[in-house]
Amino acid sequence: MGTRRDELLDAAITVLGERGIRALTHRAVDAAAGLPVGSTSNHFRTRDALLDAVVERFAARERAAWEDLARRTYPTTPHELARVLVLAAREATGAHRTLTLARYAILVESGIHPSLRAQLSATGAEVNAWFLQWLRVAGSTDPERDAPIIMNHFTGLVLHELAIPDPAFDPTDQITALVTTVIRPRSAEVPS
Repeated sequence: MGTRRDELLDAAITVLGERGIRALTHRAVDAAAGLPVGSTSNHFRTRDALLDAVVERFAARERAAWEDLARRTYPTTPHELARVLVLAAREATGAHRTLTLARYAILVESGIHPSLRAQLSATGAEVNAWFLQWLRVAGSTDPERDAPIIMNHFTGLVLHELAIPDPAFDPTDQITALVTTVIRPRSAEVPS
């Protein structure tokens, strides 16, 4: 069972994911949490304090979702990695839709608030580290090059599906083509 603080922050994430950044107010969070007016401001005196705490909570929830995915699978080939990313895209646009929409709202807001940018970079470091490891295990010879190519495409693909939902959404072919093209197979060294 979470704390009252976590309950408020989860309600704030729901407000963000369902109504956008402008809707994120203390009163909106109180209402979403089903708590008396003033509950949110008792924990977070300013909107900036609320937003900073939301980023921490959001990052923890997103990291937990990715860690759950990592526990269920360990891709050792480009095709297996593509399957995992397809599953992640489906979860991000399905079961975790509100959380993902909140993520994009926070990302856009970080363009205006540099403190959020720094906070997002710091909280994303753990996820980035294990994704680089997945790339290595899947056969990437240059994970630092491959990671942004794959994840930036993944981010755009998910954003597009959230913005313009397709009932037949199936990113399998696109993600598989991307991953198997980007991850360069290991080859034997050619004598000089």
